[in-house]
Amino acid sequence: MAYQPIENYGIVGDLHTVALVGMNGSIDFLCLPGFDSPSVFAALLDDKKGGRFRIAPTFEDVRKKQLYLPDTNVLLTRFLSEDGVAEIIDFMPIDEGAAVHDLVRRVKTVRGEVRFRMICDPRFDYGRASHKALPVDGGIVFRSEGKDGMTLRLRSGTPMDVRNGAGFAEFTLRSGETADFILEPADDGAVSLPAADEAVSVALEKTVNYWRRWIGRANYQGRWRDMVNRSALTLKLLFSQRHGSLVAAPTFGLPERIGGERNWDYRYVWIRDSAFTLHALGELGYTNEARAFMRWLEECVHLAAKDRENGPLQVMYGLDGRSKLTEEILPHFEGYRGSSPVRVGNGAYDQLQLDIYGELLDAIYIFNRYGQPIGYELWNELVLLVNWVTENWRKPDEGIWEVRGGRDEFLYSRLQCWVAIDRAVRIAMNRSFPAPLDHWIKARDTIYRDIYENFWNKGKGAFIQYRGTDAVDASSLLMPIAKFISFGDRRWTSHMKAVEDELVEDSLTYRYRMGKGASDGLD
Repeated sequence: MAYQPIENYGIVGDLHTVALVGMNGSIDFLCLPGFDSPSVFAALLDDKKGGRFRIAPTFEDVRKKQLYLPDTNVLLTRFLSEDGVAEIIDFMPIDEGAAVHDLVRRVKTVRGEVRFRMICDPRFDYGRASHKALPVDGGIVFRSEGKDGMTLRLRSGTPMDVRNGAGFAEFTLRSGETADFILEPADDGAVSLPAADEAVSVALEKTVNYWRRWIGRANYQGRWRDMVNRSALTLKLLFSQRHGSLVAAPTFGLPERIGGERNWDYRYVWIRDSAFTLHALGELGYTNEARAFMRWLEECVHLAAKDRENGPLQVMYGLDGRSKLTEEILPHFEGYRGSSPVRVGNGAYDQLQLDIYGELLDAIYIFNRYGQPIGYELWNELVLLVNWVTENWRKPDEGIWEVRGGRDEFLYSRLQCWVAIDRAVRIAMNRSFPAPLDHWIKARDTIYRDIYENFWNKGKGAFIQYRGTDAVDASSLLMPIAKFISFGDRRWTSHMKAVEDELVEDSLTYRYRMGKGASDGLD
């Protein structure tokens, strides 16, 4: 099978992991039991070796559409042909008390008489482990022979057999008829959801109601409300119900450019991305997510770690707060459309990126003001963080773009050091917390003057990417949002013109231009 465009995939999830469902009815990406677990299906990254779970009509000529049931993360894939109309509803039931990890696929004929073909072909441990497929009463058990030791069970009322280690079925449905397929972990032998029409219907209804209750709490009433809600629903899928943390993205190995080497694993908790996500959801009225994340920070991440060479706070962590995220290459995967190497883990975890302190403190500032007042223990940790920033803000670092070509004194990192100290000062004054305010304010004001004196290119009329260059960088666009400069300031309007001239192309904006400014160490 040819690779589908990445935008042809919808996403379903259960707040522990997600599955990507293609318009052709194929689930080509799923990691179990968690976001950062090894893949079970990864045809998205290797069409032959990755594994997939496909259900589709056998039509020769067919049009495909994909949409969500309104205000939910329940996905509907529809197949339209002169011979009939069919659809598949995909969802993962959410159990707020436990993690079940069921993947439910309901197949239906809407019009005519449609013949379907199903193939469930898991490839465990990133496609590295062999497995056995065993027919059992009412389904098939797939048992990994790798170190993961995972067992999955596919259940259905539709007869299935095993072919070359995969589950296979062909069946016909008349108008109005349905067939259900449930893929579930089976390590303990328990059945989480009966394979009966009524049980699946109840699970579907509960899942729909969960998502509609959640989105019903949004307070946004402005333009593009449907798009804003859809974005919020997608962001919610990135949260770990178990830990309270959230991944930057649920995928690994997808290329920034077809055939390129910038193929990173994003299934981890970036402090920066988390702060931005919590800020966005907070604007919509969602505070429970921020509260859970703050608990994660206090319980799982020792913020003021004193034994780290690159500062007390890491760039990213595992969902459970683990600090070591060793990067490795999967050489047996060819990558999406030949884009290799495919990486898991992320070597940037031990970089120095000073901007994370500002983004974290800004998120905590907003949570403290509009969500829930922070407590004594967290404040003591933050004091140590801010004290470290006041002593180390001049250091060169790898910056927001995680360059691998050497450190520089980046404008954005310096800006966020200013934000970190500024927000800490505001929290301390608002809550009357004990803090070395004179020292903090002096450092904050020194950074402010340093940016104007050393990062403003007078001849160009722009803020520069890093000290000593004349290149501009899109991260500077956050300066007024960070409350560092006014949108109407003369320097800002001049800077915007420089950004537009150098970075904007066909209405899209580059992060930076290759060959100008800092080297990122990659082709």
